Amino acid sequence: MDMLDGERGPGTASSPVNLVDPDLYAAGDPFAVWRWLRENRPVHWHEPTHMPGFWAVSRYDDVRAVLHDPATFSSASGILLRPQAQGVDPGGGRTLALTDPPRHGQLRQVVARWFAAPSVRALEERMRETVRLVLRRAVERETVDFVTDVAARLPLYVICGLLGAAPDDYEQLFVMTSRAFGDEDAVSRSAAHTEILRYFMRLVAERRRTPHDDLVGALVTAAVGDARLTTQEILLSCDNLLVAGTENVRLSASGGMQAFLTEPAQWARLVTNPRLASSAVEEILRYTSPATHIMRTATTATRLGDRPIEAGERVVVWLPSANRDERIFDAPERCDIERSPNRHVALGSGEHFCLGALLARLQLRVLFEELAHSVDVEPDGPPRRLRSIVVNGLAELPVRMTYRAEASGTGPR
Repeated sequence: MDMLDGERGPGTASSPVNLVDPDLYAAGDPFAVWRWLRENRPVHWHEPTHMPGFWAVSRYDDVRAVLHDPATFSSASGILLRPQAQGVDPGGGRTLALTDPPRHGQLRQVVARWFAAPSVRALEERMRETVRLVLRRAVERETVDFVTDVAARLPLYVICGLLGAAPDDYEQLFVMTSRAFGDEDAVSRSAAHTEILRYFMRLVAERRRTPHDDLVGALVTAAVGDARLTTQEILLSCDNLLVAGTENVRLSASGGMQAFLTEPAQWARLVTNPRLASSAVEEILRYTSPATHIMRTATTATRLGDRPIEAGERVVVWLPSANRDERIFDAPERCDIERSPNRHVALGSGEHFCLGALLARLQLRVLFEELAHSVDVEPDGPPRRLRSIVVNGLAELPVRMTYRAEASGTGPR
């Protein structure tokens, strides 16, 4: 019998494929499911569960087709699957991630300066100082969780600085975001999100009293069309920027370190040839694919592959599947830091290509350059994966970290 029994429609047999089961990502093998879908049902109707029904898109070319056609596949109704009981996304049509052209472009312009190449390059030396401090503290402890104690801190400190948070508040925000985006229970996550919004509510009030040249200041003074952003729109934007600014780097860095621990020959190549760092970052992004899915809503009847899509139906693209599509990538299950070409979609594609892509790439490059230069990392227990359908990666990666004596004798450069 086929892995999938039925097609879309009332009364059809339910499909054994359940892409919205978080246990699949915590303890199962989603890559095997995606591999089967790419081969047999690249555009597959996923029956409703606690989530609404949707079209699951698993091949690279189809994923790019959806992401490059915002007129047909809209972001305004939400970009992530939500339980049916929760209703519509409150940010729909209002925030950068949940808007279509032309509003999307207008909002993007408000914050684009902080993520452009000159601004990002200017942050590099400060990033190196932060990485060296984080690594020094980790080595002093010797046994650490790489996810929390290393990978999470650099991106959080960087985005907090761009948003305008006070340095004394970084650790407080670190605790809040760890709870909000970790795999704790839903009540704890919701409470942490509320704390984050309250923090930024105070920061917005301060910026209205005293303007500053930071992201919150820009959002407070911005006019999109003929109107200023509302307080709710500003707060939702801060929350989105905090998530986007931390999750990609945290998950890619920890997943990349796990890949290097699994394939030490790849790590040895980077240690002996630091010029491979940029190429290694691209492969880490492809291989880890930190964002699991992106949702769009069809604005009109269309076709994708051989499937008819009706207006109003949800279309969900699975980025880790696209990034391991055998039609595009040779030996996609292997991590190869010299892979070329490497046209992955880990940071999205099209109109909504990740605004912070340059920033994320620089942070990952700096982190792995500093690690490869002076630190030995060894596993110190089994990793634990996130129980999430939204982000793909590790909740914990226990490691032992020591300075490599021949590198400098005293730690990082």
